[in-house]
Amino acid sequence: MPYPPALVAPMREEMTRMGARELTSSAEVDATLGDQKGTMLVFVNSVCGCAAGNARPALHFALQHGVRPQQVVTVFAGQDVEATARARQYFAEYQPSSPSIALLRDGEVVHFVHRHQIEGRAPQDVAADLKAAFDRHFAVAV
Repeated sequence: MPYPPALVAPMREEMTRMGARELTSSAEVDATLGDQKGTMLVFVNSVCGCAAGNARPALHFALQHGVRPQQVVTVFAGQDVEATARARQYFAEYQPSSPSIALLRDGEVVHFVHRHQIEGRAPQDVAADLKAAFDRHFAVAV
């Protein structure tokens, strides 16, 4: 049973303020990830404490970096159940995790951050790892 919309509204708004586009249906996920070109970050949002205290703040810090994905999208585990399940099919080789972050380039997962790589760490440390991944996978060669 999904979480009540009023409960997750502030967590959704936090993501959209960062510029993330919400994907709330399987159709939206397929339309966005199905023939994806360029670079994208998919954030699997969650109501858990490590999402609030670590993952979302880390993402905020990382998105201030000069190198960043062209698109940032999010699904909400425990709220948008079908959209989350469909998004996870695009990175099915990784164990489902909430929160989690998938970095894609031309539809291929190039980096994945599991919950266990987020919880218990300072947001700045998680952000540093994300920035390094952005540099490694998204920087344009000059």
